[in-house]
Amino acid sequence: MCTQQVILDSTLRSSQTLEFEEALRAKIVSQEEALQAMVDLYQVFSASLNPPGRPVGSLLFLGPTGCGKTRVVEAAAEILFGDSQAVIKVNCGEFQHSHEISKLIGSPPGYLGHRETHPMITQEALAASHTDKLKLSFLLFDEIEKANDALWQLLLGMLDKATLTLGDNRRVDLSQTVIFMTSNLGKDKPTTGLDEKVERTAMEAARRTFSPEFMNRLDKLVVFHSLSPEQLEKVLQIELNQVQRRVLETDKRRFLFHVTDAGRQFILQEGSDRRYGARHLKRAIDRHVISPLANLLATEQVKMGDTLCIDWDTRVGRLVFWKESPEAAAVLNVSKRTPSQLQVAGTAGGRNAEIPSPARARGVGNNK
Repeated sequence: MCTQQVILDSTLRSSQTLEFEEALRAKIVSQEEALQAMVDLYQVFSASLNPPGRPVGSLLFLGPTGCGKTRVVEAAAEILFGDSQAVIKVNCGEFQHSHEISKLIGSPPGYLGHRETHPMITQEALAASHTDKLKLSFLLFDEIEKANDALWQLLLGMLDKATLTLGDNRRVDLSQTVIFMTSNLGKDKPTTGLDEKVERTAMEAARRTFSPEFMNRLDKLVVFHSLSPEQLEKVLQIELNQVQRRVLETDKRRFLFHVTDAGRQFILQEGSDRRYGARHLKRAIDRHVISPLANLLATEQVKMGDTLCIDWDTRVGRLVFWKESPEAAAVLNVSKRTPSQLQVAGTAGGRNAEIPSPARARGVGNNK
């Protein structure tokens, strides 16, 4: 007797998982392997198929600084919990000596400072991000290669049994927790060339540094790659959108701003450094965009509902800020004036930033 067979599509994702993936891709540039690892992990957890008696997942992120390892975790927390800081972060650089482990799990009874030492990882801290619909927590160990032996022993137990015993013998259940670990291993190696070579270099560095017992307990090892100029341009847009969101959420005067192509090119030029990745770009945005905008707000040169344009001025060799609101019409009609006659709008890098004519030539060519 033959039965009718129905072929199923095992590649389909739930609508909830697709929404999570879309939101994550809107916040993260490149790093496809890391995005897929996060989406797969969320799909398994949503289907309640994560292994019992173990953490929901354990992922080790390898790669150079500024490539988005920590940002991926924070972005996922922002999407799922509504707060990018809803992550218990353990900076392993603070636990390079065995006695410092008490800051993580608390001191045993009878030891000096027992009552004053509060452990970082507790059941209450993990449950702080739980909601009625989502019982999930994120635990991040940053720069794991700097951890001392005592922390390594704790980690092995946490990854294997999903439990942590505190100094006062209380047990912490990690079965609803995703454990992330980051490392800069391989950062001193050449990062140019094929992605396969970069990944192989990072993998070899991890195997030399970490014990087989540790590597065996990991669910996934993800290698992050340095960002290309095109990818940094996308990061710039994301960061500028976040600055605009902060401006609109402020209690002071809310206004809109946009950056011209020439202005973007200047910020990218100032913020591009392969050694530091996207972090250097953020510093350039702080210096050339956020600080001048703060000056404009503090000196009340910007009013509620104004629209600002941030442009590169070849004549003065820096970014300039001009106002597109009706109140600035008289100021914008200055195309025939010299730079010394232009109204001061803010400061950039400690120097005056001036309001140019909107018809002024835009191009990056002068020395800063």
